[in-house]
Amino acid sequence: MIPDAVFAESRPRAGRVLTSTAPESSAESHRMRFTLRQLEYFVAAGETGSVRHAAERVNISQPSVSAAIAHLEEVFGVQLFVRYHAQGLALTPAGERLLREARALLSHAEDISVIAGELADGIAGSIAIGFLVTLAPMLIPEVTRGFVARHDRVQLEVLEDHHAGLMERLRSGRLSAALTYDLDLPTEVAFERLASLPPYVLLRADHPLAGRDRLTLPDLADEPYVMLDLPQSREYFLGLFMQENVTPKVVARSAHTDVLRSLVAAGHGFGLANVRPRNRAALDGQPLAYVPLDNRYRPMVLGIATLKSPRTPRVVAAFQAFCRDAFGRDGVPGMADL
Repeated sequence: MIPDAVFAESRPRAGRVLTSTAPESSAESHRMRFTLRQLEYFVAAGETGSVRHAAERVNISQPSVSAAIAHLEEVFGVQLFVRYHAQGLALTPAGERLLREARALLSHAEDISVIAGELADGIAGSIAIGFLVTLAPMLIPEVTRGFVARHDRVQLEVLEDHHAGLMERLRSGRLSAALTYDLDLPTEVAFERLASLPPYVLLRADHPLAGRDRLTLPDLADEPYVMLDLPQSREYFLGLFMQENVTPKVVARSAHTDVLRSLVAAGHGFGLANVRPRNRAALDGQPLAYVPLDNRYRPMVLGIATLKSPRTPRVVAAFQAFCRDAFGRDGVPGMADL
């Protein structure tokens, strides 16, 4: 939410008289006839598709949200929403365009407030960071603790999502940055590499192959395979099998890494992974072994995704700089070495 101090600047100052000797043009007639707060209410309604949900998001009454939308429609002379009694609100084409511009304006207003804070005392402001779900348990604790310790005036919001969800949130402006893989990146998203995560084989600790220094997929052709069944990850690992003309013997699938690790530890088969928890055991305590795959297999590339922009907010640049230091100094935060 934009600080009240920023909204205050958009209000006419007491005692100030504005005069004009020429008739107002259509563009001039719109000046100062809406506030940043009204735009914030409109953006909340546009993103949630509901006056009620918008009111809950910005912590204001529903009539205030409705009044802000009606005022903007009157000022601009266009219909911003189609109202449905049962289904809420749907943006018109004019509303879609205004939503994009309003997000940009509110973001810039936030930046002005942040810059003022930075001039007073270093990096400040708010930042929303997304983490890929499979990376989140290891990265979030160390990354957030380290960044907030370095920049204690920054308000940090964190969420986990699948890759497609992170990309959608970046494109809509609901995330400042995301820590994810370099897979299926939209053209408007920039990506900075932080680390390579080579694939490895996950085995029950007493498996006959657990003592090997390195394995290839042909070595595992006759072994039952427990698949990590997530978008991007699924296609990535199947692509490694195709590279070797090996058809995996899939005996189980799971979208949860903890379930995959438990199945492997129980002896159902082997798994493939890139993320390396330091605890080499399943949740039930059964031990696991990590065996690297041969280096001919392409690693996953982990990095920071941001929306392409001619100007990076200073708080985002500070997060990028912190990640470069954190990943370059001691490897990937929260992860074991192979």
